[in-house]
Amino acid sequence: MVLKNPEISVIMLTYNREDLVGRAIESIQNQTMNDFEFIIVDNGAIDKSGDIAVKYAAEDSRIQVIHRECGNIGSGRNAGLDAASGRYIAFIDDDDYAEPDFLEFLYELASNSNSEIAICGATDKSFDENRLMTAEEAVIELLWRRRYNVAFPTKLIARGLFDLNKFSNKGRFDDISLMPKILAAANKVAYHGLPKYTFVRHESNNSSWTTNHKLITPDILDEYLTVYRERTEWLSEQFPNSAAAFRYFEWSFMISMLEKISRLELFNCSVQLHCMTDELRRHQEEFHNGPFILEFEKEWMEMYVK
Repeated sequence: MVLKNPEISVIMLTYNREDLVGRAIESIQNQTMNDFEFIIVDNGAIDKSGDIAVKYAAEDSRIQVIHRECGNIGSGRNAGLDAASGRYIAFIDDDDYAEPDFLEFLYELASNSNSEIAICGATDKSFDENRLMTAEEAVIELLWRRRYNVAFPTKLIARGLFDLNKFSNKGRFDDISLMPKILAAANKVAYHGLPKYTFVRHESNNSSWTTNHKLITPDILDEYLTVYRERTEWLSEQFPNSAAAFRYFEWSFMISMLEKISRLELFNCSVQLHCMTDELRRHQEEFHNGPFILEFEKEWMEMYVK
């Protein structure tokens, strides 16, 4: 039976994951909560991913498959959002999988706390800890990346928060700019870090460079640095009392990149290395003497910023 107004719309973009997409689909089919629709966006796959999704849809009326020409991740997710009718939105990536109570856990967390966003843990980042946060507190926690990160899976988000905040139709890493804006728009954010989702890491992940730093390229760094700069400026306007923290997180990214470029001898990133070094040198006193810097970052500043 097709639900006309489901509580949750689950959105999954698939592209050339024929060996993994079935597991992802079945992990949503087998949820303990049944009040959902499952929108699968075939992002122009040239393997059997789209066909596999269609076969599942033929047997499960909760599944809707949208076929489109290949675009970036953001435009594909926007296509899913345009088709969604649920009160909440959840995301799954086609190479990952969710625990059977993933949706129920997040829905109860949001409902019991009257929050617009609920966040669970993942198998690689889990804590048996509850927190109810303001938007500003949730953004700061996000940027620390200790309990949760910018990935849209692991989060249940009220549909209305996407009305003014859509994914970018260009670029590869819009999560790092959009997730802070989504959190900033919420009245309350609930977090319980029990692991209800599994991220599967492999070389063809969009973010594979974050675990294999040898994959860092000048293009990746340029895009990240641009998004970090824009994010710092936007968040500082929204939450001026935390502007120093937002500047710190941008500089923290830079010093971590200097360390990796130098240690791994990524000579093709020399232009970016010099730009980041100059930026850190200009703000050395504020960064080095600020309340947020970590000890290893002080050591790296002494090593890489002369």
